[in-house]
Amino acid sequence: MKLIVAIIQPPKLDAVKEALNRVGVERLTVCDAHGYGRQRGRTEMYRGNEYKTNLLRKVVLEIAVNDDFLDRTIDTLIQVARTGPDGTIGDGKIFVFPLEESIRISDLCTGPEAV
Repeated sequence: MKLIVAIIQPPKLDAVKEALNRVGVERLTVCDAHGYGRQRGRTEMYRGNEYKTNLLRKVVLEIAVNDDFLDRTIDTLIQVARTGPDGTIGDGKIFVFPLEESIRISDLCTGPEAV
């Protein structure tokens, strides 16, 4: 079992959810986040004043998958969350962690069946 944490742009969320559902990934957690990477924020104008915004809005997806779903989940995230054919700075990141245990609270099912 693996835990995938994907940080993506908010406008990509609906397309990513639909694409993941098509490949059989039907469970995920979505969290709003603010942060920055290489783009280091942006400058915005508000009422004639310039403001530097160094924390940009992102969406964090947490997806627990069994090992046989890992590659298709990562491939789908890359294809759908990427901006343009070559991607751009700010498209996001994907992290994969080992998942030692999973327990479904409702019926106490454990292991890969609980995912």
